[in-house]
Amino acid sequence: MWVADMDFLAPPPVLEALCRRVEHGIFGYATAPQELMQVVLAWVREKYRWEIEPSWLVWLPGAVPALNVVCRAYGNEGDEVVTFTPIYPPFLAAPPRFGKALRTIPLRREGSRYTFDAERFEREISARTRILLLCNPHNPVGRRYERQELERIADLCVAHDIVICSDEIHCDLILDGGPHVPTATLSPEVSARTITLMAPSKTFNIPGLNCAFAIIPNAELRTRFKKTREGTVPGTNVLGFTACLAAYRDGEPWRLALLDYLRGNKDIVYQFVNEQIPGLSMDEVQATYLAWIDTRSLGLPKPARFFEQFGVALFDGRDFQGEGFVRLNFGCPRLLLLEGLDRLRRAVQSRA
Repeated sequence: MWVADMDFLAPPPVLEALCRRVEHGIFGYATAPQELMQVVLAWVREKYRWEIEPSWLVWLPGAVPALNVVCRAYGNEGDEVVTFTPIYPPFLAAPPRFGKALRTIPLRREGSRYTFDAERFEREISARTRILLLCNPHNPVGRRYERQELERIADLCVAHDIVICSDEIHCDLILDGGPHVPTATLSPEVSARTITLMAPSKTFNIPGLNCAFAIIPNAELRTRFKKTREGTVPGTNVLGFTACLAAYRDGEPWRLALLDYLRGNKDIVYQFVNEQIPGLSMDEVQATYLAWIDTRSLGLPKPARFFEQFGVALFDGRDFQGEGFVRLNFGCPRLLLLEGLDRLRRAVQSRA
């Protein structure tokens, strides 16, 4: 229950399209089909009221390579990259790989949820701050950020000439009924400095097919991004394009059914962790299929390793700069989820 893919079969239209493509039998190099480009534009328009152009799309094998391209492409050695923690570990690993200084700012607790510490972000911006790596919706805390939260951070980036890389690969997995606000839609000024990462991988459970895309409205940023990735980041493969097209074109009924199921799982995890396992707690999950569980009151030096001894594998929060937390993936059949939660309970009870 640690890795962020689901234990569900991919949508039938995706499986059928892949079977047809395999029967074709030739797997050479590929570019994105024109139909796929139009389907992506329609998806983004219908879901997020965002009008994008085909030329803005840069196809990629995943979001993690894109994070690395961004950290390499913009700024000079010794410049700063900022991100909010806890955060998906590749956000932390990419900047130093290219000689950039990583500056982390902890998310702030506001009532029963996490939000950006905009005041600290503003204080810590320096003359060498070049990039903000943003996660929206946020992995691992499950936040769906509101427009006002995003605007406060984005306006500071505009004022200080900071490039925003907004990882939005969980944007189609909103569980609380609210809207996802793409960072680039906040204003023309924000759009001009934002690189948005999206993919069908999490939504339709096809991450192993390695198909994602960046949306880069600014031609100068886009040219530099594409030049930087040359020779180091491979293109998307034919099966990835095939699955992506089928998912966005024909997968919406499956996605809606998935969201209903994930909402049920979310409620089970929230109730079970907060009411049936003394010593553990978590917030409501607004988006993603990931629960961020606080184990600090148990005083476990290595909580993930402790729970693994009882037969459930979780992602240790220290890898996210979230010491004392674990991340649980509830994108699985309900019986499996209940078994995993029961193992968590038995593990905690063993310490009594």
